[in-house]
Order: sequence, then C-alpha cells, then structure tokens
Amino acid sequence: MASLQLADPNRILFHSSSIHPRNSSFKLPTALPLLPRASLDSSSPSSKTRRRFIADTAAIPLVLSFPSPSRSDEPSLSEWERVYLPIDPGVVLLDISFVPDDPNHGFLLGTRQTILETKDGGNTWSPRSIPSAEEEDFNYRFNSISFNGKEGWIVGKPAILLYTSNAGESWERIPLSAQLPGDMVYIKATGGKSAEMVTDQGAIYVTSNRGYNWKAAVQETVSATLNRTVSSGISGASYYTGTFNTVNRSPDGRYVAVSSRGNFYLTWEPGQPYWQPHNRAIARRIQNMGWRADGGLWLLVRGGGLFLSKGTGITEDFEEVPVQSRGFGILDVGYRSPDEAWAAGGSGILLRTMNGGKSWTRDKAADNIAANLYAVKFINDNKGFVLGNDGVLLRYVG
Repeated sequence: MASLQLADPNRILFHSSSIHPRNSSFKLPTALPLLPRASLDSSSPSSKTRRRFIADTAAIPLVLSFPSPSRSDEPSLSEWERVYLPIDPGVVLLDISFVPDDPNHGFLLGTRQTILETKDGGNTWSPRSIPSAEEEDFNYRFNSISFNGKEGWIVGKPAILLYTSNAGESWERIPLSAQLPGDMVYIKATGGKSAEMVTDQGAIYVTSNRGYNWKAAVQETVSATLNRTVSSGISGASYYTGTFNTVNRSPDGRYVAVSSRGNFYLTWEPGQPYWQPHNRAIARRIQNMGWRADGGLWLLVRGGGLFLSKGTGITEDFEEVPVQSRGFGILDVGYRSPDEAWAAGGSGILLRTMNGGKSWTRDKAADNIAANLYAVKFINDNKGFVLGNDGVLLRYVG
C-alpha cells in the first residue's frame, strides 16, 4: 500500500537510549537492637553504658544494598535503526520504492529536488542526478515513485513526470499537458508501460503507452462533484478548498482521500464515475486515512487519536483504539503483516500493534529524535522504512 503525506512538513542502532534511572533500592539492617530511652540522669552508670553503646553503634558503617537488575529490567533493542543521509538539513522525505527484480536497488524521494539511490538494500544512500529533471530553474518536490518489474515512474511538483524502463539506470522526462487539473501527488506502476496517476484535485488518469497518452478514470474533479452534491448532507463540503490533504491506494485499486481541512473524506473504487464523499464519524478533524491489511480502514485524527473501521471495505462506522501518543499527532500507519503494524507521528512517536490494531505499545527508541515521522513504508515483510523531516530515515531491522 502506498501512502503520501502532502503537508510540507554511518548507521546508528537505536537503543531505548534515554537512560532511565534504575529502580535502586536499599534496606536498613534489621538486626540492630532497639535503643533504650535516654535517662535524665546522665551521670548514672546506666547512662554511661547507653552513651557507650550509641558511640559504638555510630562507628559501624552503614552498608546499602543495590541489587543488580535482572535481564528483564534492561531496555530491549529497538527494531529500527537510523540511516544517516548525505542531504541538507530541512529536507522532508516523501516516498521510497525498490526495484522488484533487484530488491537491494531502491530510490528515495524528498523535497528540494532530492533523489537518493541505494544498491545495498537501504543501508547506504547516495545522491542521484537526473539531467532531465535539472534542465529548468525549478526546485522540484518529488512526491511519489513506483516500480513494476524494471519499469518505474516518478511524479513531482511543479508538474514533472519521469519514466525508466531499465530499473532506474536512466530516466526520461515525459511531457505533460498544461491543462492537467491539480498537482500530481501519487503514481502507481501497474504493468508493461502502464501506470495510474492521481492529482490533489482528485483527477485519476491511466496510461498504457509509457505516459504519452492518459485516459481519465473519473469524469470530474472533487470540486465539481461537491458542487453537485453539496446538498447531500456532507458536513464541511461547502468549505472545501479543492485539494486533498492525503490520498492512499489499496492493493486492489481503491482509494481513500482526506479533504484539505480534514472535515470529511472521500473514496473511489474502479469503475465509479465520481469520488464518493463521506461524513467523518468523530468530532476531531481527520489527519490521514489508509487501508488495513484485511481490507478495512484506519483513520487518524488531529491530536493523536486512532480509529479502525468496523469490518472491511468502505464504511463510515469507526471505533477508537487507545494509543499512547503523548498528545502528539499520529501521521501514518503501515502494515508489515495482517497482525503487525507500525504507526508514526510527531516528535519521534513510534507505536506498534501485534493484533491487527486492537492495542498499541510505544517504542521509545525514537523519542530523542527531534523530527516528525511522516510515513511508514513496508516494501515486504522484511524491508520497511519510516520517513521524516530533516532527512530522518529509519530502517526496519526486526
């Protein structure tokens, strides 16, 4: 599942590195006899005996017992490591993809015209120069990348479309129409010379000839759809500014998108002529939505809330799941398997579920990272990455 967060937002193994004070404890000796109450007559023999006893007792050193912690008390190693990248501070990482025929060969995209390449599975990265993307005086934001076999596609803003047929050894620029509605925010390689592209105004286009011709999969933009259905009871549709905040595609080609203000969401399935708007089921505004491994939906709200749809498929019925977000927003969820998923968000928040999302625990390994984590991408069961701002990249090593 591909996911893109649109808001602008060497290798060190993470331990739960904020050192917590061990729960050291000590016990005073319990064999000391009770001291008799001092007599008012300090000159009596018994008083001298007591004074002598106190003096002798005070000379005994007090031994504190600090039991060594058991192995279960020691912080466990994180399942993520940070990969340091050769890029300037301030770059926001936006998408990542690997060549299916060569799983060690991949590309990483970001703002400020950032394209990085790896040939060792993501352990190290180097800047990749694409001359056809450097001809004009633009600072491109590369939003999305996708491979199918050796064919790959990259889209960005200002409008740019790149295509490769040789696993990224060379890239060519495909011309685009000036009438394209909106900015390209997502692309999916679907087969030989074929791809599916989405803009932030809800236009969906498909091509089967390397991008030289595109056919619309929906009959109108989201703005046009809402103008027709504004009286249908969709809360907040009259305030729609015309763009998506996020858009996510399921493996079977369904889409879910969040309006720019987060006050409602939209869905689209192959064959439908229009996007279908939906009321949000909760009071807080929506941050992001996506697809679970079982075909259901997850929903994130501003302020750190996480909701799961009841059942599978498209619905407006959600229930909240308790999470330890510490008040920071959760920005994305990525499923490694039907049971295991990871959520990431502001101020280095990392959460994990091992039961399909019913309960979540916080991984403290990234607590000291001064960055927002925008996207969780699992290429397969064993290869996953978390993308953040300021060039922060985490690699799954679990």
